[in-house]
Amino acid sequence: MADLKDTPITVVGAGAIGGTIGVYLDDAGYDVTLVDASTEHVSAIREVGLRITGARGDRTFHPRVILAEDLRGPLGPTLLCVKGHFTEGAVRDLEPLLDPDGYVVSLQNGLNEALIAERVGQERTVGAFVHFGADLLEPGVIQLGYEETIRVGELDGRITPRVEALEETLGHAMPTRVTENVWGYLWGKLVFGATGFVVSCVDAPVSEVIDDPLGRSLCRAASAEAYLVARTQVERVEPIGGFEPEKFAPREDAEARADETLMGLADAWRGAIKQHMGIWRDLKVKKRKTEVDMLVGQIVAVGREQGVATRVNAATLEVVHEIQAGKRGMEWENLEEISRRACRVPAG
Repeated sequence: MADLKDTPITVVGAGAIGGTIGVYLDDAGYDVTLVDASTEHVSAIREVGLRITGARGDRTFHPRVILAEDLRGPLGPTLLCVKGHFTEGAVRDLEPLLDPDGYVVSLQNGLNEALIAERVGQERTVGAFVHFGADLLEPGVIQLGYEETIRVGELDGRITPRVEALEETLGHAMPTRVTENVWGYLWGKLVFGATGFVVSCVDAPVSEVIDDPLGRSLCRAASAEAYLVARTQVERVEPIGGFEPEKFAPREDAEARADETLMGLADAWRGAIKQHMGIWRDLKVKKRKTEVDMLVGQIVAVGREQGVATRVNAATLEVVHEIQAGKRGMEWENLEEISRRACRVPAG
């Protein structure tokens, strides 16, 4: 199977996801250039290297890295790894630099593939689901919490030489498989994300919030809403690691089935290197904007369009906005506030 060993690869966004993938591809002999907007991060990588700690030990890499303002074309395969709310600006900058045969692979959270395709064309957009756990701890230092298989696929579901080459290539960084249902994985991630934002509203480990009866009830309701929205968009919602969105489907034993997958998630996090989701780190440590609008906001917006009630997600969206704005702390009472607001949010 052909791969991209002799093809220059650009990784835009050298944070937790892009930095991890980029250095392992570079280490495997690929022609990789990391690109980042942070002067501090780029300087640290240039001066002392990019250190990856955690699940694979502790190692420092020395990849090629440049500032975003210094990026020049023409660009071939381009891995886009920026936060979802930076996608539009990043793609606007990338579009004139792309080679006619170049393309953008979205290694991001959310449904950014649609936005990218609007700008550069569907034929130059490749979808991907990424779910391995990593955090940028400080400039030049990433902690890899756990591995998870990347799923890469064409937006129309075809299996092409391009996605097969990406499977071979990305496999040097993280287990990777081609999928005919990339949208099913992306919507599955939104079902997972509904729970992720609920648990991240509290300054406590993931397992503790899910163990809490109210926390678990809100996670169950948020992901059940997200599942119903997802089913208006895709025929099959794919599992996210051990998290099974289908367990949130409406049926007689729905509560027990949902709790089974939620407690499985909690158990997986109990002994993990990462005790919190990246959302929590954005809110608590970095005090910065999360991807809530690209994830929960999408659930609420599509739910409104499709006539699916998303009360818990709408309330969670409000609370996260308030935490981001510094108007609210990350106390346990946030769960009660989400519950109160969900009771008065209009259906649909």
